[in-house]
Amino acid sequence: MKKLISDPLLVFGIAFLIVFGAIILRSVASDFFPVYWVYLVLAILSFIFFAKLDFSIVNAFTKHLYVFSIIFLILPLAIGEVTRGAIRWIPIGALTIQPAEIVRPFLLLFWANQLNGFEFKLARIMKLLVLLLLPVLLILAQPSLGVAILTFMGFVGVFLATGVDRKLYLILIFAAILAIPVGWFALAPYQRERITTFISPQSDPSGAGYNAIQAMIAVGSGKMTGRGIGEGVQTQLYFLPERHNDFIFASIAEELGFLGAGLVLVGSFFVLWRITSAVDNPKNPVARAFLSGVFLTLFTQTVVHIGMNMGLVPITGVPLPLVSAGGSSLLATMTMLGMVLSARK
Repeated sequence: MKKLISDPLLVFGIAFLIVFGAIILRSVASDFFPVYWVYLVLAILSFIFFAKLDFSIVNAFTKHLYVFSIIFLILPLAIGEVTRGAIRWIPIGALTIQPAEIVRPFLLLFWANQLNGFEFKLARIMKLLVLLLLPVLLILAQPSLGVAILTFMGFVGVFLATGVDRKLYLILIFAAILAIPVGWFALAPYQRERITTFISPQSDPSGAGYNAIQAMIAVGSGKMTGRGIGEGVQTQLYFLPERHNDFIFASIAEELGFLGAGLVLVGSFFVLWRITSAVDNPKNPVARAFLSGVFLTLFTQTVVHIGMNMGLVPITGVPLPLVSAGGSSLLATMTMLGMVLSARK
């Protein structure tokens, strides 16, 4: 048990967010239970398994995990379940699994190994770009813009921690700029519409701008202490879409007000702070790069989720780590955090 709580503060922060999320989910989406408990048990078991597993053992199988990740990302395109025009999920009994979420921890670890001792050679640069773009494009094909962004930001976090030649920074920035037009046309029509209506959601209040408007109303109506658990108008009367997942922060702000939303923010950034403290410790450069990737992934996910709930960034369908109802996201996040505990040992 001592090995599991090598960072008891991190474990406390994780437990706080999960309990807080379960309380608000019982209020706004009681029909999601008891399935949520199944996802939570699986997530906790994964967390314990990877926290106890020696980091070097997982690290020895990174190439195998990358191949597994690519195959797993192809599966939804072949046997996936179509939901709202997207093919992101694989049904497994009463559960649905989103491979794009599940594979993110393993991709981070693979890239940390690939960039360790990276040599500035054209062949290696091209290989690195292929290894990055292959999973990202497969995720975009489903389509899942939010997860694709998080996957890319995880790579950026790994990249920044490896100390590679600065010339590679310029090459990757140039490649990213060139990829913007391609990425725009790769987006689904509804995703492009979300981005264009972000500037002025009122231009289409009953269409593309509806989600953003309802989320901002929910956040603003909570005021300081909120309307109370189970008393939210936007959430309980179903005006707020995806109130248990993509807009869980707006649900919290409406029912628990600024104080409840503030507690979630404190809890989220407390967990991120514990990860940064782990980044400073590992002597293993691969572990350091992996932890950096995890930090930037969860930081981006938290900021984007809260930002889209407040109308500050375009809506991309990103759940709030450890709080939203997304079972696959919860499982992936707990797997990452388990590997964080293992890496810092």
